[in-house]
Amino acid sequence: MPALVAITPLLAVFLLLVFRGWPAKRTMPIGYAMTVLLALLYWRVSPERVLAASAEGLAIAAQLLYILFGALLLLFVLKHSGAVAAIRAGFHGVSPDRRIQAIIIAWTFGSFIEGAAGFGTPAAVAGPLLVILGFPPMAAVVAALTIQSTPVSFGAVGTPILLGVDTGLKGQPSVVAYLAEHADLFAAGGGTVEPYDRMLGMIAARVAIVHAIIGTLIPLFVVCLLTRFFGANHSWREGLAVWKFALFAAFAFTVPYGLLGMFVGPEFPSLVGGLIALALTVTAARAGWFQPRTSWDFPPESSWEPDWRSSLPATADAPSTRPISLRMAWTPYVIVAVLLVLLNTAQMWREVREFVDNAVPSWPLQDTGDDKTTIAAGFNPLKLPGTVFLIASLVAVPLLRMRGREVTAAVREAGLAVWGAAVAIVFAVPMVRVFIRSDVNDAAALYGEKLAGMPTELAEAVASMAGQAWPAFAAVIGAIGAFIAGSNTISNMTFSLFQFEVAEKIDLGLTAPLTIVALQAVGGAAGNMICVHNVVTASATVGLYGQEGTLIRKTLIPTAYYLFAAGLIGWTALLVF
Repeated sequence: MPALVAITPLLAVFLLLVFRGWPAKRTMPIGYAMTVLLALLYWRVSPERVLAASAEGLAIAAQLLYILFGALLLLFVLKHSGAVAAIRAGFHGVSPDRRIQAIIIAWTFGSFIEGAAGFGTPAAVAGPLLVILGFPPMAAVVAALTIQSTPVSFGAVGTPILLGVDTGLKGQPSVVAYLAEHADLFAAGGGTVEPYDRMLGMIAARVAIVHAIIGTLIPLFVVCLLTRFFGANHSWREGLAVWKFALFAAFAFTVPYGLLGMFVGPEFPSLVGGLIALALTVTAARAGWFQPRTSWDFPPESSWEPDWRSSLPATADAPSTRPISLRMAWTPYVIVAVLLVLLNTAQMWREVREFVDNAVPSWPLQDTGDDKTTIAAGFNPLKLPGTVFLIASLVAVPLLRMRGREVTAAVREAGLAVWGAAVAIVFAVPMVRVFIRSDVNDAAALYGEKLAGMPTELAEAVASMAGQAWPAFAAVIGAIGAFIAGSNTISNMTFSLFQFEVAEKIDLGLTAPLTIVALQAVGGAAGNMICVHNVVTASATVGLYGQEGTLIRKTLIPTAYYLFAAGLIGWTALLVF
């Protein structure tokens, strides 16, 4: 019964968005209200905690809107400076084929940006860039969201593993007992590596292997979705025609990605793999390798369907007539890439960020006396990619010789676009936080037993029904966590220990807990393709409002593939070998 109650607001949001086609700005307030009522009336969460969780959600929403504003400002700076025309012309020199452009920008460049920054940044970068190149805005968002899968588990220099899984497992009694019982397995590497760190590395290696296998088809999914839903002929076959280049681009990423995940660690698979794939695919495209005989393009803009279009001012034609070189036009994106890498890898920047964390600590919204249950909120701009976007925009103003009226226009248009997405985000994120924070409650006084939080009650219900078939469902729980929280990291924090303990109960082998936790991380990555606040944020970067359900219906296709494949791999690994 608790699981059925907990899933009600999620089902309501999903049905209203996907089947009724309601915009997120109407759907999310309903979802938030339902979640609050269930937390207060069924879970018996105190009103103070619900209020604190909502305030925490508003603080996170403000950070998302800050990132969104930075991404949009960079887009409009490029528009009003005249750099758009140079970027479009330059990319046509690489390949005029929209399928090739989508693979290079969304898959390889997007994977690199994910490895550097996370936070949904690839959609905020790749989506607008594809629009600049002439893609229908909805097509650009579908491509950008679809690649929010394979690279995500090692995004932001490994954060979903190093912070998400680590926070969920480290120091937990069941994990400590497991390490002690199987000390020989985790001491096999010798040297100074602690058993727990070795276990975390083994989980990361499994994540890399599963992602590398499944992710091989993601570039092909990107182009097939484009040709089927946005092509003049609505053909899957036109997407499949580029299979040689799609598989080349896939292996260019997944081979180094898998090797780095297995032998180096979780910090660099997406970052370095994306950079290698970007270099190889651009080289191959320029040389004409693995190309289909005929190029493919979208139908003329005059025939685009209304829901493909942006409500933002057109970016295709820049108002400025100043000549801008291709190198100069790309410089703001180069600045973004370099700063994202530096802010997440350079020791000096890490120390600066830690200094800011200490100087401006999180403020408690509800202090329970326990770090695990206290609700606090904080804001460190050096941790957010929005700051990188703002710096790149500020540097671009003198670099591209922008006039004052052009800068004013860019700021005004970015602000109006953020305002269009604000309502959905301001309700979506507090809904998520109330849902997650329901773990501290007084339900025992009413029902005679304590209720776990809503996410855990859902997961436990699925586990009790699945039994030894759990490997087929473990990734689905990760995806549900990401759909709820909008984050692979938060999903891993929430469910890693639960997955670990379920794996021990069903007794499918010595290393089953490691494999099941890895499937959790893989599913959490796949869930990013359909999670509401990712979809809302990505849509807003290209000016799509009210089309969230339409987008989710399209990205459900690769999500379903990802979860089915992960379940099949997990089932095979644990039940056959």
